[in-house]
Amino acid sequence: MTETTHTQTTPPGAGSRPRSPEFRLALDALGGLRQDLFHEAFAYRPLPRLGADSRIVRRRSGRMREYAAWTPHAVVVALGLVAMLIGLTRTDDSGVPSLLCGLLALGPVLLTLVRPAGAFWLSLAASMVSALIGADGWSDWPWLPSSFVSHLAVLTVVAIRTRPRTAAWMWVLTAVYGFFAQSILGAPHYDTDVPQMLLLSALILLAVTVRHIRREAAQEVTAQQTVTEHERSRRTLLEERTTIARELHDVVAHHMSVVAIQAEAAPYRVENPPPELEKAFATIRENAVAALTELRRVLGVVRAEDYEAPDAPQPTLADLDGLLANVREAGLDVEKAVTGAVRELPQGVELSAYRIVQEALSNALRHAPGASARVEIGYVLGGLGLRIVNGPPPAPHLVKASPGAGHGITGMRERVSMLNGEMTTGPTDEGGYEVTVFLPVPAAAIEGEA
Repeated sequence: MTETTHTQTTPPGAGSRPRSPEFRLALDALGGLRQDLFHEAFAYRPLPRLGADSRIVRRRSGRMREYAAWTPHAVVVALGLVAMLIGLTRTDDSGVPSLLCGLLALGPVLLTLVRPAGAFWLSLAASMVSALIGADGWSDWPWLPSSFVSHLAVLTVVAIRTRPRTAAWMWVLTAVYGFFAQSILGAPHYDTDVPQMLLLSALILLAVTVRHIRREAAQEVTAQQTVTEHERSRRTLLEERTTIARELHDVVAHHMSVVAIQAEAAPYRVENPPPELEKAFATIRENAVAALTELRRVLGVVRAEDYEAPDAPQPTLADLDGLLANVREAGLDVEKAVTGAVRELPQGVELSAYRIVQEALSNALRHAPGASARVEIGYVLGGLGLRIVNGPPPAPHLVKASPGAGHGITGMRERVSMLNGEMTTGPTDEGGYEVTVFLPVPAAAIEGEA
């Protein structure tokens, strides 16, 4: 038997000792610093060109449109050249220190185009080197004028390309470098420009941060509006489907009731029916009653508590004249045209056709007050065709058009899709609006109705 000895290397309770909020906050801050400015600091991250939807690009045309996409790169290069020219203006016999100071000012700015975090560190190093080699002829410390402009440009570009937390860390590290260079490397006769650097960089980084926050807020608002509109459309779609389910319940319930009654009465219409026939009709009646009960149970899930089934039968195309009369009283001049052999269609098709015409005319009343409309009904061999078109509203009219979200069109499409039909909508050449629908009706369904 082997005895295992466990050696405790940590004090009791040390591993589970709760850490203070300040300690956790400091750890999070240092983790953010490492992630923003140390982790893959010199990774290749090229500055992207402006998109086609940018305001600068959108206002140009032709080849200038292609050139405008490079505007951010041109601005960064221009800032680097300005910093380099300031460094070259130093008076020196050999010209080597002034040229080197100019290149040290240009390099970090150009590096922001491809490696933004690395450009910040290079800017601090270049500022120190420039101050050490060119301090004899300058009165400012620890940033020479060229390094001063270069570092401000680097801070601005990197802050724009990253996030506000990175901008805050760059400002803190700039302050640390400034006070270190002033206290350790600086000479007593040098005038420090650390306060000017910290003040100007704080103002610039604050402006960039506000820009970041406003852009993120605008994007969040846009995304929220998109989600809200999607949810509103989805809710409207579900409400419309619920309405269709309620209406179809009345249609199907009527037919199932007729089937049950006819199955119960059929054996009495035949003298001495065989037992097999009676049993078959009894089975038909039981199935019809069971289907009707199940239909009512399922519909109870989507039916509102205060919903009451209509006492009157569901409308059909035969009731269309009454609908048109009500619409005319509301102020819409509408006429009806019927083509083909008028016949009775399945009740679900008739109900959907009536509701589609009703919704189309309601849209015309809301969006084109005072206009005229025309309802065309075509009975064709394979189904039913509908065309509802309205003209443009007259210019001087007392009733203003009512804006809408297009939910009526959604309801019509749901009805057409339920019947495997086709629907097209759109404005007309005259300035009105047109709704065209085809509802297929199989020949067997027509014969069954007959």
